[in-house]
Amino acid sequence: MNKYINENKDRFINELLDMLRIPSVSADPKFKEDVLRTAEFVKLRLQEAGADHVELYPTAGNPIVYGEKMVDPSLPTVIVYGHYDVQPADPYELWTSPPFEPVIKDGKIYARGACDDKGQMYMHVKAFETMIQTGTLACNVKFMIEGEEEVGSTNLATFVKENKDRLQGDVILISDTGMLGNDTPSITTGLRGLSYVEVEVTGPNRDLHSGLYGGAVANPINILCQMIASLHDENNHITIPGFYDSVQELSQEERAEMARAPFSLEKYKKALDLGDVHGEEGYVTMERNSIRPTLDVNGIWGGYTGEGAKTVIASKAYAKISMRLVPNQSSEEITEKFRKHFESIAPESVKVVVKPHHGGEPVVTPTDSVAYQAASKAYEETFGVKPIPVRSGGSIPIVAMFKSELGLDSVLMGFGLDTDAIHSPNEHFGVFNFMKGIETIPLFYKHFAEMKKEEPGAR
Repeated sequence: MNKYINENKDRFINELLDMLRIPSVSADPKFKEDVLRTAEFVKLRLQEAGADHVELYPTAGNPIVYGEKMVDPSLPTVIVYGHYDVQPADPYELWTSPPFEPVIKDGKIYARGACDDKGQMYMHVKAFETMIQTGTLACNVKFMIEGEEEVGSTNLATFVKENKDRLQGDVILISDTGMLGNDTPSITTGLRGLSYVEVEVTGPNRDLHSGLYGGAVANPINILCQMIASLHDENNHITIPGFYDSVQELSQEERAEMARAPFSLEKYKKALDLGDVHGEEGYVTMERNSIRPTLDVNGIWGGYTGEGAKTVIASKAYAKISMRLVPNQSSEEITEKFRKHFESIAPESVKVVVKPHHGGEPVVTPTDSVAYQAASKAYEETFGVKPIPVRSGGSIPIVAMFKSELGLDSVLMGFGLDTDAIHSPNEHFGVFNFMKGIETIPLFYKHFAEMKKEEPGAR
């Protein structure tokens, strides 16, 4: 198997580079045709790899690429999930090379989507091809690759509900997460949920001359900044009433277990060029970004931002705000609590509108399952060391949906690194990581099939 991978390494990489050249930005309608071109690309590559019944399943938004290979009904079935859409590349001027003209520098592939999630998704396509070509496919496999993950997987739940018979399986396999390091593999066992909102603050009915009206009418930008600042107290605790009511508190023993994962605060600060870290009082960095809820402004705008000066009091100001949630918090409940609180703290001099965007639920996956143990064995075989279970601060809302709709747990076999700059300028993915994923994934199938066969009651 490794011989086939090594012989086809250059082709695997070049195919990935071809896909990265297509700007499949799902958040911006001007890239709609490029998103569809990427879906066609994935469909063709799946067909070439040996999948059957490959199709573009139409949705109200972007199509879902579905394909399968049913080897033997007595074998377990792995459902591979990934996404072919990417985040916007803005601000373009901060990229050292154009985001949709991939380049390889210092062993890393630089392009938007290199790690999240085109590179990691494509590992599964090439691992599947490798198993087909070497006669080592030990499980049935179904691919479900969507094009709306970066905008909330709007239509995926509908697809899943309408295709429950087609999507019968034993486990969901996902590579849209990372690991601690190339010498310290890890498997993600928890994800935070998400509540994402946009707020609009309106003052006067038109933009005003700041000399004639300044000091006499409310400036929506000033007011918005004050309102946002009030959402945290002096201990960086979120001030929304009831925000922490359902938060699952980890025991000291659980926190001590988390602390076993290697982490250097100095390296962390150096990598981000920080003078010091920042966050909720009473928690360390690795807890703040994984087991604690957060509230962050993702964008804020209003008034004049062009060249030179324009003395104006804007009529409106806007912000996009995301809240990462932990087990037992509900995205709907948190969104409603935010709305009520944000409206309540607005002075009479402005009007406030809170517009919910998308959300998702937090999830914790079991570490005692056959699927987790199979993944652990696969990593240990290729990396030479047993992977560490870790909780991630990111969100993949559909993991909870897969559990509720299909009754299936997910295994999060990520191969990215924290330094890969996903969602940021100069996103990249190591060639080592890409190839190591292709090498490791087939071993998951092998061990999963063997361990499922040994389960009590197995056929």
